[in-house]
Amino acid sequence: MAFDAYDDYEQGERVQQWLRQNGLSILIGIVIGLVAIFGWQQWRNHQATRQMEAANIYQQLQSALAAGKGSQADQLVDRLQKDYAKSTYAVLAASDLAKRQVEAKQLDKALASLQWARNHVGDNVLKPLIELRVAKVQLAAGKGNDALTTLDTVTAKGYEALRQELRGDTLVKLGRADDARKAYQAALAAMDEDAPQRAALQLKLDDLAVAGKQGA
Repeated sequence: MAFDAYDDYEQGERVQQWLRQNGLSILIGIVIGLVAIFGWQQWRNHQATRQMEAANIYQQLQSALAAGKGSQADQLVDRLQKDYAKSTYAVLAASDLAKRQVEAKQLDKALASLQWARNHVGDNVLKPLIELRVAKVQLAAGKGNDALTTLDTVTAKGYEALRQELRGDTLVKLGRADDARKAYQAALAAMDEDAPQRAALQLKLDDLAVAGKQGA
């Protein structure tokens, strides 16, 4: 028992000595951990607040567009891009602006707006949609080769049918009928059997067949 008591005493002394030597480090570590936790919570709260602010501005943008207040809408888009560039709402706003610019036949401006969205979208689920819109506007602007290059960057499987159809449209514009036919066929293969777009896509294939017979 005496030895047991001595061992307990020696262990206690070692613990106290270790605490004297390392107590300050332990305390600093605890403080740093608490600060990190508090800082993380504060950062998350800040991010949530920023998201709510961006959402509110985007809602104002939609209201301005619905009321036909284009100038006010442009100011709200500019605010989102400058103050909330990392938010999804800024990307959506830039895409909406591009749509209005296309309707106004301002294709170069639309491409610039979509390029901004493309640069800021990151790995967001909107990325393939933005890239498809870029390619569509490039095609409308007569930049077929640029459109093909953009379409090559769209790798999301859920957009394969859209990508191949737009690729086919681009190849038709470039006078590459055989390649366009292959793209349309690939688009059909990627579509569901009951997809409503199949009929329109089949018409494009039929038109290519007719054009091929007339040119023969």
